[in-house]
Amino acid sequence: MLSQQLQQKLLQKLSPQQIQLMKLLQVPTTAMEQRIKQEIEENPALEEYSDDPNEESLEEQYEKEENQADEFDVNDYLDDEEIPAYRYTSNNNSGEHEDKQIPYAAGTTFHEMLEEQLALFDLDDRQFMIADMIIGNLDDSGYLKRSTDAMVDDFAFTRNMEVEKSEIEEMLNVVQSMDPPGIGARDLRECLYLQLKRKDRDDKSVKHALDVVDRYFEEFTKKHYDKIIKRYGITEEELKAAIEEILQLNPKPGNSLEQTSKPSHYVIPDFIITIENSELNLQLNHRNMPELRVSPSYQNMLQAYSEKKAKKTKKDKDAIMFVKQKIDSAKWFIDAIKQRQHTLYITMEAIMNYQRDYFLTGDETKLRPMILKDIAEIVNLDISTISRVANSKYVQTPFGTFLLKSFFSESMQTQSGESVSTREVKKILQDFIDSEDKRKPITDEHLSKLLKEKGYNIARRTVAKYREQLNIPVARLRKEI
Repeated sequence: MLSQQLQQKLLQKLSPQQIQLMKLLQVPTTAMEQRIKQEIEENPALEEYSDDPNEESLEEQYEKEENQADEFDVNDYLDDEEIPAYRYTSNNNSGEHEDKQIPYAAGTTFHEMLEEQLALFDLDDRQFMIADMIIGNLDDSGYLKRSTDAMVDDFAFTRNMEVEKSEIEEMLNVVQSMDPPGIGARDLRECLYLQLKRKDRDDKSVKHALDVVDRYFEEFTKKHYDKIIKRYGITEEELKAAIEEILQLNPKPGNSLEQTSKPSHYVIPDFIITIENSELNLQLNHRNMPELRVSPSYQNMLQAYSEKKAKKTKKDKDAIMFVKQKIDSAKWFIDAIKQRQHTLYITMEAIMNYQRDYFLTGDETKLRPMILKDIAEIVNLDISTISRVANSKYVQTPFGTFLLKSFFSESMQTQSGESVSTREVKKILQDFIDSEDKRKPITDEHLSKLLKEKGYNIARRTVAKYREQLNIPVARLRKEI
């Protein structure tokens, strides 16, 4: 049976204003300006405010708004019957405004440049078609990853042509003769060999480099230099000169011709830290973000509808509700912007004070272990809020611009019981490897012993993990002659 009962529950729900603030906290400075412009376009009750003396005074704005009152009627927005198409668009440009469009930068791909070179060869239609097919199968690095048999099948199924493997090999030689050297290679070994063939064969180091790539490529990639010297019968100095020739080559020749229109990405810092008289100063980077206010015309409009003495019709009530919602939305957005700036500032200030020694010196070994919870307890905010602030935000310091979340790191105990940041350990590990003898690189086991001598009790597998995080190869691959 159905029954009615009275219950009392305690619930926690996020208000729309809190949700809006959480979303704004995640937005970096580079996107915040666009977010504000979007809000201004969507909410006519929100507008930019400037204290520029050259701009119109408030009185002048009010007078202009009164003169335009007849042109604007909020009821137009409330009438749902047959709304003309022109009301869905806006044109805020004056008659003197010049519509300027910024064109996209168009580049020429290396496939197009190879096709231009192909036109210079004396080829018949069949040969040209085969060579063009080969060029179309090159990847962005300039390599031909598709097999000859597969291309024979492609011609048979897509173009109904019977092509011999020898014809494809012949046209592949034509493609490989194009610039830059190394184009059309099927693997790295062939790519390097093609580039060396273009060099002066009378040069002894070039000749040795050709032999190393052709006959001892596997030993070369594994840096088994002793085996090469023994089997090839050359001196260490001759091998060193040959390796220098190889290292000058381009392993991805297609990249040297790639001229795409990809835009350059510049890092815009959200915070700026400076040092004055041995003291740290913090400021937010507002980056041309405008000051906002609620439109006076909408406030006057709301007041006029509220003070209307005649009996209010349904349209009047709808108009009051419409204007009030727009004004409230504008106020909420302005408050959310102010709250965002306050939250960003106190969070970054806490991080700056927590890592004071680092920001004064730039020495990574002075970075203290720091997790989100440490900062959350200082500023009395939730950990998720600190995470939103740290995510995708950058700070400009006298020592460079860094991602904010890079200052957060786990801690580890030294032999003396002191807690240190894992970034400090990585910095010392990097210093050891940078100063090692490249003829005899330090192994992970030896690195572990060196760190233990400094008081950092770290196992070999942990050293290997940190080394990989620093993108440092194993000792064998760091060996040089």
